[in-house]
Amino acid sequence: QVQLVESGGGLVQAGGSLRLSCAASGRTFSSYTMGWFRQAPRKDRDFVAAINWSPGNTYYADSVRGRFTVSRDNAKNAVYLQMNSLKPEDTAVYYCAARAGGVGFTRSHYNYWGQGTQVTVAS
Repeated sequence: QVQLVESGGGLVQAGGSLRLSCAASGRTFSSYTMGWFRQAPRKDRDFVAAINWSPGNTYYADSVRGRFTVSRDNAKNAVYLQMNSLKPEDTAVYYCAARAGGVGFTRSHYNYWGQGTQVTVAS
């Protein structure tokens, strides 16, 4: 069982940066693939980024590649999403997710979810 809690969301001007954190509980955190998804109002929950447990390969949606960076610290049971050059279209609730095994790119691939953190990018 894995419990996830996100933090770090907020309001930022276009072009600015935010760093999201996800704290995980569970002894086997290091063996899980961790993902970030986002959901804007009246839209689907979309894949943003993921990092597998070893060797820490990273994966990104085309819309964020080059601007966002996902990382993890297994010793701290944490995963991070550094978001730079933010755009108004990045506005959404951002969710941390976990799955046992290899990387997944859709909502249905992930078994555990955090409660989400709001990111609002003002133009």
